[in-house]
Amino acid sequence: MKLLSLFLVSIFLFGCKSETGKKASLKNETMETTFYVGTYTKKDSKGIYKYQISEEGKLTRIGLVAETINPTFLVKSKDKKTLFSVGETDANGIGYVKSFKITKDALQLISNEKSGGSGPCFVAVNDDNYVVTANYRSGSVGLLKADASGKLSTLLDVQQHVGKGTTERQKGPHAHSAWFHPAKKEVISVDLGTNELLFSTIDTHTNQLVATAQKSLKMEDGAGPRHLTFHPNNKWIYVLNELDNTVSLVKEKDGKYFVDFSIATLPSDFTAFSKAADIHITKDGKFLYASNRGHESIVMYAVNSENGTLKTIGYEPVLGKHPRNFSLSPDEQFLLVANQDTDNIVSFKRDATTGTLTFVSEVAAPMPVCILF
Repeated sequence: MKLLSLFLVSIFLFGCKSETGKKASLKNETMETTFYVGTYTKKDSKGIYKYQISEEGKLTRIGLVAETINPTFLVKSKDKKTLFSVGETDANGIGYVKSFKITKDALQLISNEKSGGSGPCFVAVNDDNYVVTANYRSGSVGLLKADASGKLSTLLDVQQHVGKGTTERQKGPHAHSAWFHPAKKEVISVDLGTNELLFSTIDTHTNQLVATAQKSLKMEDGAGPRHLTFHPNNKWIYVLNELDNTVSLVKEKDGKYFVDFSIATLPSDFTAFSKAADIHITKDGKFLYASNRGHESIVMYAVNSENGTLKTIGYEPVLGKHPRNFSLSPDEQFLLVANQDTDNIVSFKRDATTGTLTFVSEVAAPMPVCILF
């Protein structure tokens, strides 16, 4: 009986220890979150790097995980097993898009294909593993597809943009990003040079980009659209305009898109040169953020839940120069900024009630231009 009692006690203690070990392990996993950083491979940069952020917001560099040329924009497949990266090059008018298998310690190259133009600066992937790339210099969008292993097809189709805007930067097409609409089978291409959004669908039988009934939407003269973000209601689209430093709210009525509202990304008394770069909205749809290169800030907006209009909360200095891309952490407690010209990444604690930001940590990074959790 005594031996049986000792046996039962040991089983109980072992079970408690195991459960405690599991909880400790889970806690350690949630305490630190890793993310990838895409760079321009100049100065000391060699490719894609991995970093981590603690639950307090402290940033730490892990190291180089893939040696590759100018991986200036990154995205993950929906199953989180594959990372896609552009190779922003212009060798004889050719740029590339690459796929990597995500492992614990490194990114393993799977495939490398032409992007459909020169100077690819953006890549996106949808649930069906179709991949679109925006080629800035050639003003085109390339279409590819990845298989279940992450291997890219050869180029399936190219959507060549045509036209121009009204400013020096708009003498020809410059595709800056391409997005899959989260609620319908639509690709929205953003062209800074032609000053418009272009709308397409993917014909899955021919693997081609086909223009919709509304082929495009012109922005305000000289706006220079660059990036966009979708409100969680999937009805409102916020377009960041690089050249005139504004955010435009795009809505849809009777199946047609139109610009409903625009607001400045800069304070009215700022007159020096600045260019807007990136834009993100919170999952609850209450706050929107955009980055300013020149003013060196993140502009913070409160979103009107009834009509989608924006109210400026303020401007947070990024503690660096040329804030290219920025990203919200998965739990949205932190906002991380990639300062390209000062080789640093900065983390800010985000107040979920007011939307304001407070500096937490800084870490060195060679010419960082994209942050991907």
